Amino acid sequence: MKNDFWEASKEHCAVITGASSGIGAEFARLLGNMGCFLILSGRNEKALEKLRDELGRDNCVIIPADLSDVRSCIDLFARSRKYKPDILINNAGFGLYGEFTETSLSKELEMIDVNVKAVHILFKLFLKEFTKQNRGYILNVASTAGLLPGPLMSTYYSTKSYVIRQTQAVYEELRRRKSAVHVSVLCPGPVSTEFNARAGVEGFIKGISPRCCAAYTISKMKQNRLMIIPTVKMQLAMTAVKFAPLCLACAVSYTLQSGKKQI
Repeated sequence: MKNDFWEASKEHCAVITGASSGIGAEFARLLGNMGCFLILSGRNEKALEKLRDELGRDNCVIIPADLSDVRSCIDLFARSRKYKPDILINNAGFGLYGEFTETSLSKELEMIDVNVKAVHILFKLFLKEFTKQNRGYILNVASTAGLLPGPLMSTYYSTKSYVIRQTQAVYEELRRRKSAVHVSVLCPGPVSTEFNARAGVEGFIKGISPRCCAAYTISKMKQNRLMIIPTVKMQLAMTAVKFAPLCLACAVSYTLQSGKKQI
């Protein structure tokens, strides 16, 4: 399906959070190869500088930011505006493994700040700007975790559920207004990134590559797809979850999570 927005990529500017590694870095490489000017944000300034050098200093700028801080979110938006972005990859986030009674409250609150508050703030600020122009794309990165109950990672699963439901609701608001701004939510299954290590766990299910995930996602964004779930296997699994009794979904989710090794 032809999409005129993507036909002239050199005219576009994309803001990517969580760009220092994993899926975020691959989005940067792919969109950069398409000709988009890039604004790369993340906590790891050295990793961002390395990626900027790889992509070319004339093709991107970096704005290091700790998005657990509300002021940093607002500052990222304010500093990005002068480049007139029309694509937002709202990707920053992390997880935490363990029983709810045992996990760190401070880490969980930080996770809520990054996975929910930061995503919410940037989604709202950039969407308001894009709707004034009546053009643009926003991708909120969630997870298939947001479609499941999440024993042993309950806070993480809950944060991703928030991202999914809000994106779905805003999508309908925009559709009824016949807006030319498009929003999508990415719900990948396991992806081979640093996510598990930061969550304090070793995964036992092999994930798809970050590049494969990012490339598939961009192709579906071009089709204005709301829900983006890479791989047929995960699509079938999520369809099955819809029809499974809640108690069974909880039990299966616990079994899958308990197969991981805490580090």
